[in-house]
Amino acid sequence: MKTLKDVISLKFKTSESEGVIFHGEGQQGDYITLELKKAKLVLNLNLGINQLGSIYGHTSVMTGSLLDDHHWHSIIIERHGRNINLTLDRHMEHFRTNGEFDYLDLDYEITFGGMPFSGKPSSNSRKNFKGCMESINYNGNNITDLAKRRKLEPSNVGNLSFSCVEPHTVPVFFNATSYLEVPGRPSQDLFSVSFLFRTWNPNGLLVFSNFADGLGNVEIDINEGKVSVHINVTQVKKNRIDISS
Repeated sequence: MKTLKDVISLKFKTSESEGVIFHGEGQQGDYITLELKKAKLVLNLNLGINQLGSIYGHTSVMTGSLLDDHHWHSIIIERHGRNINLTLDRHMEHFRTNGEFDYLDLDYEITFGGMPFSGKPSSNSRKNFKGCMESINYNGNNITDLAKRRKLEPSNVGNLSFSCVEPHTVPVFFNATSYLEVPGRPSQDLFSVSFLFRTWNPNGLLVFSNFADGLGNVEIDINEGKVSVHINVTQVKKNRIDISS
């Protein structure tokens, strides 16, 4: 396909911070890749190689953050020549691609949810998308519906299910005064705790526990945006350990 205009739209939700959402490439050096990197949305686009080499035609735009929150996010990419509108959750960014070409020339297959292994270093370092997509629309074609009705030929559908599996994790929201207290294990000489968290606040207490028999305590907190671990042990000479990251 050689197009002057493109409109690509879809919705996604995922708990993964990395993954290719959409990819297409051609023999003239053209490519378009939409992917998650560090839970941000990245669009890479090149409308073809010119005399100076493909690097000058390469354009990369990053938008959004914390997109691995397992909530639905909507994307619309509108291209007319070198002019691009990228809309994420109704926030639109306008930019113009580098290079000197207006047409996107994709002679190979277009893939959603990953990219085919091409032998290039860029392809095998990228993760496939893991999560849910819906309402995939490519230049007026309802890809989701066509795939479900097996009307895409030729196509390669790898291990897809037309339902959205919810994760088994149960999130807990804490306000400024709430806390969760659980019973300790006094007969154990091992203290182990693991959890995921997300906050906009630079300071706050995450975990606190006294050791049995007055042997000290452990405290995990956020201080100026850094996670700090403080361990106090009463029966040894070096009785305090502080770790910050």
